[in-house]
This record gives sequence, structure tokens and C-alpha cells, in this order.
Amino acid sequence: MSFEDELKLLFSSRHLLIYIVTSEEERLEYVINKIALNESIDSIYSWDFLDGYHCNPNYSEQAKKNPLAALELIENLNSKTSKIFILKDFHLFIYDTIITLKLKNLVRRLKESGSYIIMIAPDIKIPDLLNNIITVLDFPLPNVQEISEELRRLLSVTKMSTYIKISDLSFACKGMSIESIRRSIAKLISSERPVTDVFHIIAREKERIVRQTNILDLYPVNMTLDEIGGLSNLKQWLKKRSNSFSLYAQSYGIPTPRGILLVGIQGTGKSLSAKVISQEWNLPLFRLDVGKIFGGLVGESESKMRRIIKVSEDCSPCVLWIDEIDKVFVHNSNSGDSGTASRVLSIFLIWLSEKTTQVFIVATANKILNLPPEMLRKGRFDEIFFLDLPNLHERYKIFQIHLMKIRPLTWRQYDLNYLSQLTDSFSGAEIEQSIIESMHNAFHEKRDFTTCDIVRAVKEIIPLAFTDSSTISSLQDWASLGKVRLASN
Repeated sequence: MSFEDELKLLFSSRHLLIYIVTSEEERLEYVINKIALNESIDSIYSWDFLDGYHCNPNYSEQAKKNPLAALELIENLNSKTSKIFILKDFHLFIYDTIITLKLKNLVRRLKESGSYIIMIAPDIKIPDLLNNIITVLDFPLPNVQEISEELRRLLSVTKMSTYIKISDLSFACKGMSIESIRRSIAKLISSERPVTDVFHIIAREKERIVRQTNILDLYPVNMTLDEIGGLSNLKQWLKKRSNSFSLYAQSYGIPTPRGILLVGIQGTGKSLSAKVISQEWNLPLFRLDVGKIFGGLVGESESKMRRIIKVSEDCSPCVLWIDEIDKVFVHNSNSGDSGTASRVLSIFLIWLSEKTTQVFIVATANKILNLPPEMLRKGRFDEIFFLDLPNLHERYKIFQIHLMKIRPLTWRQYDLNYLSQLTDSFSGAEIEQSIIESMHNAFHEKRDFTTCDIVRAVKEIIPLAFTDSSTISSLQDWASLGKVRLASN
């Protein structure tokens, strides 16, 4: 059901106090005016704190800087015709006891006149006393069709439509408000940059919007699957689903992929895999810092989790990367947080099971046994992959990939067979570190590094497989039980 249909239904079913969550006041007022015209609502009164009422000339500037007077005007109007009263940013005053009681008493008056109060606010703030009489509604960001219409209007004025495909630009703008889109186009015109730079400007604007959440980051990626050594099973799984977000896949009937959980030993490529998925599938990558979810105020953490879900869904299709999820959602945690972690986990798990939007979750974890069992059950993730220490062939590929990056012309002079045999029980990150260490040593001596330098660096490194052998062994034993899919052959 569209937002317009939902709001019409609330009007027809006599929901008198409606609280709409949005920061797009202008676009929402346009929709309300459109509905009012079709539903034969007599007039619309709009109020904000600084200017008072300003839509109806008979009441211009009344109740200026006085929210109580704004409600009293509604109460004292004698007209029996149906009206809509729009109160902007009223969440700033709604917790005042007099305002709360006045709103509660106004319901009777609204029933008699067939009128409605619509409160517009960017956040949900409703006193308990009003919970049963206020209906909350989210105003969604513009869909692709609305964005296309706005872009056609903007680009026709600038004559840019001949150089840019509207459908591609509309897709790039998904998750942005109309005002943000206008700012981006205006920035392009003002800067006198090439027309094709509009996609870069849109990406930067979207990055700014996402970072304002202070939890999500738009993560730039310029790597491919070929830059990961090994993990053949995981790569094959990802390549088979590379077009799963396309319209063709939807018409074929393929359900949208939910996500994967990457479990394994530190340094085996879990985070690296999360990064390259977005590049392979040509989707934006958002990184969630789970440590920032938990706030000090009651209900703040739950609100942040819902905000994360909304932002990622607004920007879909996208990849949402949740790194080291096992450090936050812990099985049988006794953190003394009055159940906050459990409530946040519940919101997240329900979303994982029921989400229909094209948000692909990539979660990574080092200690699978720390995670709550309900997160691991079927239906949460499409697949759980275990990333083990690289085998001999994979260590060869890891050395080859790193050496080809830094010595593209001379990498063949290094004895990769010997190095891969020497680094048994090394992770990919430890192999990379051995190359870096050998480069530093040779650079200090003002010469190029050799196989012997890497060998010396390898012998100086104590791999995690020795320092934390019990944890790694328990992970490998768990993976051998067949409860998880192996990322490598």
C-alpha cells in the first residue's frame, strides 16, 4: 500500500491525530494537499513555531511562538466543515503537560467537526498519555518513479537530459530526499563540471547523508574477488548470485538474497570478502559500527537500530557490512544493560527474517560459539561460511597476489613454492605482514627485497595458530561437524 493510500485510509477510518515521521515537509505538504483535494476536505491550516499559522490568510501569523495558542485556535473554530491542521516540529512541545492534556481533550472536538491534526517531526516522541489516540506513520523517501519525474524536470531546464540516462541517475539517487537531489544538481551547475560528474556528486551527497547517522559509513571499494587468494567455494557462491538484484532475476522469480555470515580465524579474509562483494555485485557498501548502537538513554539503542534499518532500506539495493558481530550480540550475556542488548538483537533478528528489501547483509564473526543460537538458525542468513587457515595452494596464491601488486614486473623471481611451504598455519594477513616486514628490512639497507628477506621475516613471526591454538582448534572442530559450509575446498 502506498503512503497516499495509507493516509487516505486513516482519514476515512477517522484517525484524528496523525504523527508523520519525516524531514521532507515540503513534499509531504504537497501530498496532503493532493489528498485533501480528492477527499473534499474544506481547508488546510499549517503552523510552525516561528511564523504561526500561514496557509490560511484569515489566521495569518496567529499563534506565533505559542504552541498552546495553536491548539486553542483548533478548539475554538466553530466551522463544521472538514479541515486538516498541520503542526510542524510539534514533538518539541508535546511533552509539556498542558500541551499533552490539550491534545487529549481536542479529540472530542475533532470528532464533532470531522477534522484532523497532522504533526510532522523527524523523530518519534510521544508521551504515554497520547499513545492510544495518536497514529504514527512514516513518510517514505521518494521512489524511483518520483525521482525520475523530478530529474526530468530539473534536467530539462539545464538541457542535461540528452547526455544522461534518467533511469541510471534515478537508481543512483535512490535513498535521497528531493531536496538533496536538487542540491546535487545545483552543485553540478554551479561548479561547471562535466555533466557525467553528476554521478560522483550524487555519491558524495549520499555519503554525507549516510554519515550523518553517525553509525553507518559508506565504504569505498576498488578490489575484486581475484584479489583474494583461495576461498573458491565462497567465490563461486557469490558469482552465481551476482545478478540476483536485477529486474530479470525478479521476473524469473528468484527471491532476493538475505545475506551471509562469515565465521573464521582472524586474518583469513572475512572483512576483505565483505568489501569485494559490493564491487563484484556493483552495489554500494555500508559499514555498520555496532559499538555505536548502544546509547546511554533508555530506548536510544533500539531507536538507532531502527534508524540503521531504515537508512539501509532507503538506499537499497546495497550491501550492509557488520564487522565482528560476535563482540556485541553475545550468547547468555550478563552485561547488566537492563535487556537493551536483547531488545536490539530482537529488532535485528526480526528484520533479518522478514525483510523484503534488497539489503544484503554480510556479517563477520571470529567466535561462532559466542553468538546466540537464534541468529544461526535457518532463515536468518542464506548461508554460513567458515574461513579456515589457507592451504598450500591458497598460500601460493596469496603470495602471488601481494607480490604482483608491489612488484608487477619481477614477482616471478620470488620462490613462491618454497614460501608457501614455509608458511604452514599462517593466515593471509600474516603472510602479507611477512612481505611488508621484508620490504622494510631491505629498504633500510637501500636494496630490493628478496625471497631470503621474506624467509627471515616468516621465521620471526609467531602465527596466531600457535599463540591461540585452543580457540582455533575448537573452531576447526566445530566446522568439521558439517554445521557450516566451508569457504575453501
